[in-house]
Amino acid sequence: MKKSIFTPDRVATEEFQYSERTVIENYARRIRVDEASEKAIQKGDAFAREIEERFFADFEKTPEMVAAGRADKIDHMAHVGTFAVIDGYVYTTYYANSTYHAEDPDNQTARLAYCPVNNPAEMTYVDVQSVGDELDGRKIQKVYDTIFMQRDEDTIFVMWTAQADNNYYRFYCPFTLSTKTLGEIGVHRFRVGDIVNDFSVSGMKNALCANRTLIKDMYSDIGIMQKQTWRDEEDGRYCYSGAYHGDFTCIIKSRDLVEWELVEVPDFKNDSQWENATYVYDNKVFYFVRQHTGSSGGFLTCFDLKTRRWAKPVIIDDCQSRSDFIMYKGGLYLFHAPIDREHIGIVKIDTDDIAKSEIVLQAKMHTSCFYPYVNYFEGEELAMIYTVERKHMRLARFDLGKYLD
Repeated sequence: MKKSIFTPDRVATEEFQYSERTVIENYARRIRVDEASEKAIQKGDAFAREIEERFFADFEKTPEMVAAGRADKIDHMAHVGTFAVIDGYVYTTYYANSTYHAEDPDNQTARLAYCPVNNPAEMTYVDVQSVGDELDGRKIQKVYDTIFMQRDEDTIFVMWTAQADNNYYRFYCPFTLSTKTLGEIGVHRFRVGDIVNDFSVSGMKNALCANRTLIKDMYSDIGIMQKQTWRDEEDGRYCYSGAYHGDFTCIIKSRDLVEWELVEVPDFKNDSQWENATYVYDNKVFYFVRQHTGSSGGFLTCFDLKTRRWAKPVIIDDCQSRSDFIMYKGGLYLFHAPIDREHIGIVKIDTDDIAKSEIVLQAKMHTSCFYPYVNYFEGEELAMIYTVERKHMRLARFDLGKYLD
C-alpha cells in the first residue's frame, strides 16, 4: 500500500498563548512618504517610465496565447508572481482564475509558466493544481498563494497553499529543468522544537502551541515568501524565508525546502498582517511586513542570529501590498508600496543601523503595480514581476544603478 503524503498532527495539550494586535508605539524612527525629496520623486518618474518602456512579457494566459494555440482559455485573474532566469528561460509562478475576474480561492489554479529569454511568445503553461483536483484521496477545495524556489541546478520547487478536508496545507512539486517535467506532489513539514507536523493550519497551531510560542490571530491561507537567502551553519546550509498565516508572521529556515523550521517570531507587540519579506545578510535577518489598515505603515526590523535579539522597529509609510528585498552591488534595498498600489518605493537599508535607512525613490507608476518581486534577469540587470489590476502578471526589466547616487 502506498504511503500517504499526509501525516497526522502531533496534537498539543497546552493552551494557546495569544498575542493581541497592537499599534507599535516604541519605535526607532518613522520614514514618511513626505520625506521623499524632489530628487527622489524625479528618480521615481524615471523609474516608472523605464518599467513601462522595458516591458518583457505578460505571463498569464492571454487572448494572444489562446489564438496562437499555446493556451486553452483566457485567465481573467492572475496574482502573486515569482520569476527567475535559468539557462536561457524565464520561469514564473502565480495563481489564476480562468472563470471570472476575481481573486477567489474557490476557482483558482496554481501555475508555472515559462518561455525562452529571446522569445516570450513561445510561452508554455503548466497547471500544477486546480480546485476540484484530487490528491491522495482528498479533494482540493481551494488554491491560493503560489511561488517557486530553486532546489538545485536542475530542479525548482513549485510551492503553493491549498485546502483539502477543510485544512489549508503548503504543497510542493519538483519541476526538472532539463526535461521540463513535473514530479510528485508532496506536503511541506513545519518544525517547532522537536515537533514536526504537516505544514498546515492545524499542524502549525499544534506545533506552536506545544512549544508555547505566542500566536496572533491565524486565518485564511498559509504563505511562504519566495525570496531565497542562504546561510552556512554548523549543521548545514539553510535557506531562510518568511512565513505567515493571517496576523501571525515569522522567520523560517530549511535545508531541503521540504521541512521548514521556525526560527523566531517578533518579540514586540505589533499589528502585522500577511506577507513578511525577509533577507539574511551579515548574520542578521532583515524583516519588513505590512500592518492592518489604520496602523502607521509597515515595520522594518532585523533579527540578530548570534545575539538572538530583535532591533527596535522602524515604521515605514506603506499600504496593503507585498514587499521585497534585493541585494544590489553590496547594498540592501526594500521595494514596497509607500502610498497605494499605484506607487513603488525603494528604500536603501542601513544594515548597521536600520534607523538610518533612507528613501532612494518614490514612483507614481503608470499602471497599478503591486506585489512586486525583484530578481536578477541577466548579469547585473534586474527585473520586477508585479500584478496589474489582478489581470496581468507582468515582467519588466530595469537598471537600479541609474537611480543610486
